[in-house]
Amino acid sequence: MNATDRTPADLLGSALARDPARPLVTFYDDATGERVELSVATFANWVAKTANLLQDELGAEPGDRLALLLPAHWQTAVWLLACSATGVVADVAGDPAGADLAVAGPDTLDAARACGGERVALSLRPLGARFPQPPEGFTDYAVEVPGQGDRFAPYVPVDPDAAALALPGDARGGGSPSQAGELSGAQVVERARADAGVRGLAPGSRLLSTLGYDSWDGLSAGLYAPLAAGASVVLCRNTAGLDPAELAKRAESEQVTHTAEGR
Repeated sequence: MNATDRTPADLLGSALARDPARPLVTFYDDATGERVELSVATFANWVAKTANLLQDELGAEPGDRLALLLPAHWQTAVWLLACSATGVVADVAGDPAGADLAVAGPDTLDAARACGGERVALSLRPLGARFPQPPEGFTDYAVEVPGQGDRFAPYVPVDPDAAALALPGDARGGGSPSQAGELSGAQVVERARADAGVRGLAPGSRLLSTLGYDSWDGLSAGLYAPLAAGASVVLCRNTAGLDPAELAKRAESEQVTHTAEGR
């Protein structure tokens, strides 16, 4: 990755310039049987469309706070990078009542209604499908995002030293200092690079993660560290009832080189 990259969106831009065709995120949902593989180019296209939705349709501005009420999922990863591209603070599992916008899945719609600003709903159905019936009071992401532009340019340059990511259990909600807090884009990149080094990730590595996106460890293993290393992630959701032998077989078929397992 480029040493001058100072935000997660910068890391994605460098990955796109380096090898757009390589896999970046491979997602499994063991509750639905879904498998989705996104190349760097495809992932970056989703990020651009989502950033355009944020900036142009939802009116988000740098410094706005977005309550991200989504599980570990490939579309959550897209939203994290779209927030980085626009300068919006991604408040993971944050309080919707204190947010400017809220993004929710099927299980968090009621909580998201506390947000007085724009609200976006994701069905989290296979292939990014829309809701059979759009939730009242929400923009259906799957309906609105396809028509957005394939390239994104922020109206205002993103400040790498401005707040970018609020972790679950930050100063507003308690939690351990090692797992909680608010990070700038530059700090996210710095921590991701450090984690990549500790994990031994390098260009071409494949990290399988079963961790949730409810902590820095999960966010790092499931997105940021592989991105910083020029590696890729196999992100697995709902693995609690999965036979360990099946998970091992998956790791072999996906040519996994590193794992991050737990919870």
